[in-house]
Amino acid sequence: MKDLTRLIKEDMKPALGVTEPGAIAYAVASARGHIQGEVRKVRVALNSGMYKNAYTCGIPNSSNFGLLYAAALGAVAADAAKGLEALADIRPEDDAEAARMVENGLVETVLDHIGSRIMIDATVESQQEKCTVHIRDSHTHIVSIEKNGEEIYAEEESFRPMNDEESEEAVIHQYSLHKILEYIREAPKEEISFIREAFSMNMELLEEGLESERAVITKSLLKENAGEVISTDVLKTAQLLCNGAIEARVLGLARPAMSITGSGAHGIIATMPLLAQYKAAGEGMEEEALLRAAALSYLITMYIKEYSGRLSAFCGCAIAAGTGMACGLAFMKGADEEGIGRVIRNMASGMTGMICDGGNHGCTMKGIVAVDAAFRAVDMALAGVSIGSIHGINGRTPEDTMRHMGRIASPGMVETEKTIVEIMEKK
Repeated sequence: MKDLTRLIKEDMKPALGVTEPGAIAYAVASARGHIQGEVRKVRVALNSGMYKNAYTCGIPNSSNFGLLYAAALGAVAADAAKGLEALADIRPEDDAEAARMVENGLVETVLDHIGSRIMIDATVESQQEKCTVHIRDSHTHIVSIEKNGEEIYAEEESFRPMNDEESEEAVIHQYSLHKILEYIREAPKEEISFIREAFSMNMELLEEGLESERAVITKSLLKENAGEVISTDVLKTAQLLCNGAIEARVLGLARPAMSITGSGAHGIIATMPLLAQYKAAGEGMEEEALLRAAALSYLITMYIKEYSGRLSAFCGCAIAAGTGMACGLAFMKGADEEGIGRVIRNMASGMTGMICDGGNHGCTMKGIVAVDAAFRAVDMALAGVSIGSIHGINGRTPEDTMRHMGRIASPGMVETEKTIVEIMEKK
């Protein structure tokens, strides 16, 4: 069972701003670190999920948005040693220099192919030298580096065909819902205590949003919650904690989120409504219940995402993380295995199909829908009400249902992904 603890621990990572601009800046900065001289050209090729997610997103410490500026900042001042927080130390003069690079046509970003499997090929050229960094499968996973036409680093079996159908079975899929719940109930508290950091990090991000004039949805949610961050209304508190943090993230405010499955918004949705439920319970609930619920939320999120792909045409924040969070919420409310199965069917029937049109301000609205849906799905499931397994994409087992949810995205929505990108490019 410790494999599940390891999966969570390895997947939880701080991410500053939307993950994709950080990954692009990291890739470019990594290539920049291998060459000498003034940068003359930056070219970044991406799969459609990376391209779409970074297309108009906010960038930490920058007044600009989107792909080109993330790549330019990678060449100007990003710190590759900081991984997904590579943009943490950007200064106004760096932002201005990056803008000049973009205006002078020195930065190019291109869509390489339609696909959910992460791909970044970042090339940086000076007058004397050229270096390309190749990233695959996760946002900071460098599989090879070429300098001046020669390979200077290569990971074993790096360039497998970009075919999601050929991927080996994910470790999480070796576990049934029953086994996952056994782990959730039996894992020693100290073994999962590291999850506590996700709540503190995401709360700090929310506080950044509460202080920012740019976070307009956060202000609206705060007003709905009677001007209180934590109120007696659990749903309104959950909306504020969750979607205030998401808004701060997509606007590029200068605090990291604790990501899961490579996404800060996934990590926020998977945790913050659970914190609202815990706070609402007051002294009636131990912190241990919160930690176990968050672990369940993470694992269900990972279960669905390993089928859909890390970046796809459906909104994994609402669908995968929303379903994970709903399961965690049900666990906190005393649901048994059958009850959690009902939650999964309710979420699959209601949420599957929501599109992802990139990491942008709209993610906040998707998060609002997901939180509403999760609370409703849980309340109905606890009352014994759910959509039956014979209907729609629901499966005979919870595992089948989650697999079907993922398949809707990949391969199911490949053409949808293409259409979304075309719409964005033509605006």
